[in-house]
Amino acid sequence: MLALIDSMVHAAPEPLVVRVGHFPNITHAQALVGRANGAFDQALAPQARVEWKAFNAGPSVIEALFAGDLDIAYVGPNPTITGYVRSHGEALRVIAGAMSGGASLVVRNDAGINKPEDFHGKRVASPQLGNTQDVALRAWLAGHDLKLREKGGDVSLNPIANADQVTLFLQKQLDASWTPEPWASRLIHQANCRLFLDERTLWPGGRFVTTNVIVSTKFLNSHRDLVKRFLEAHVALTVWINQHPGETRSIIEAEIREETSASLPDDVVRDAFSRLDATYDPLRSTLRVSAQRAFDLGLLGRERPELSGLYDLSLLNAVLEAKGLKPVE
Repeated sequence: MLALIDSMVHAAPEPLVVRVGHFPNITHAQALVGRANGAFDQALAPQARVEWKAFNAGPSVIEALFAGDLDIAYVGPNPTITGYVRSHGEALRVIAGAMSGGASLVVRNDAGINKPEDFHGKRVASPQLGNTQDVALRAWLAGHDLKLREKGGDVSLNPIANADQVTLFLQKQLDASWTPEPWASRLIHQANCRLFLDERTLWPGGRFVTTNVIVSTKFLNSHRDLVKRFLEAHVALTVWINQHPGETRSIIEAEIREETSASLPDDVVRDAFSRLDATYDPLRSTLRVSAQRAFDLGLLGRERPELSGLYDLSLLNAVLEAKGLKPVE
């Protein structure tokens, strides 16, 4: 009996569960590869393990974080900005970048769209109201004097889950979509669409933040050691992905198939990868542009967002320094 009690007293504690959000998108490549090969679990063991949670778009991630259901997440800049502003700077911090590029405006081949003015009277889609591609689409339409129906214009904008858009295009119920990879390439290869605009062409140097890594401020303050170890795995995965594009594509194909029951041919994944760049740099200046667009569109309230406390890159830069890599700003 004493031996049993002693073994119970000295039993190893259960590992902490770190809840990590991601999308089954190529723009979340580090999450998909790390989920597949266990890199994050290895980095956090034995103190913690990862519980993965899949989402369709960023606003749902922010709601889950607000509800206390997420600790860390891969998410786009505009939901990040919205979450930070709505919580008065309290709920979250950006701790690293993840992806640049990988978002495009595609149009149905027989929709008669060859130039911006051809969008009059068309039905366009984004993944979710207020997500990064939704804001980019609204800003682009406004920049070409194209008004939405609810604003007195003739363009219908419909937030529709990425996975549902293929069928709607094939049924000719959609004319265009601004969407992330691999969905843009999937629409091109499988839903009679073509590339109308690669978003990279709108940014200096072709680089803009598509995905960042964010953390709950509460979790960051309580578990900085675990966050640093998570970032060690994230940086290592980023480097590996850029060095092994072929293997990365194979892993991502399998992960997306498992999470969505949708099989992506290699030509779709290859096309998608040609329009993005894995990076741990959060590309802060491009997020500020996204914030300005969201504010101009009336999505961030009446006051211009103050974002000075949004980033905490100290742990990332410590990881980069230890690996002999250049710190980010």
